[in-house]
Amino acid sequence: MVFLIQATQNRDGKAIQLKLDELIRAQKSARNVFADLENASEAELKEFEEEFRQLRRRGLPGTRAVRKAAAEAKKPA
Repeated sequence: MVFLIQATQNRDGKAIQLKLDELIRAQKSARNVFADLENASEAELKEFEEEFRQLRRRGLPGTRAVRKAAAEAKKPA
């Protein structure tokens, strides 16, 4: 019984992930790298987390924050 519940939850999780991937890819200003975050390293996740923490601190409206983050990501390192 527990195995059946876990298998159902795993399938539901995958379906949700695929839906989110599609939404990310459909947005022109979204960075496609977010569609594959489950494969990111801990360091990469912490970097993204810090980036969004800074955006929240600046108080930028949602669309401006996304555009700004996308523009900064395109800058050469």
